[in-house]
Amino acid sequence: MMFIWYIIIGLIAGWAAGKIMRGGGFGFFINLIVGIIGGVLGGWLFSLVGLQSTGGIIGSLIVSTFGAIVLLWFVALMNPPSRRK
Repeated sequence: MMFIWYIIIGLIAGWAAGKIMRGGGFGFFINLIVGIIGGVLGGWLFSLVGLQSTGGIIGSLIVSTFGAIVLLWFVALMNPPSRRK
């Protein structure tokens, strides 16, 4: 059952990151996938600096959204505007 919660939190985080990163989003479905990957990335980044989520849904959502924002920023950085069509 927890796996389903992770997916739902990742989906919400991807949507939120797409809204926060105006111009950094890549469409609804890609942002949802980014949210799921961002959850893993956010957890890893938070553990690197010694932080842990507060637990629960809100803490997981914050960590996942942060990871998704970092991932969207990195992807946008690697794909400069002159190369986009």
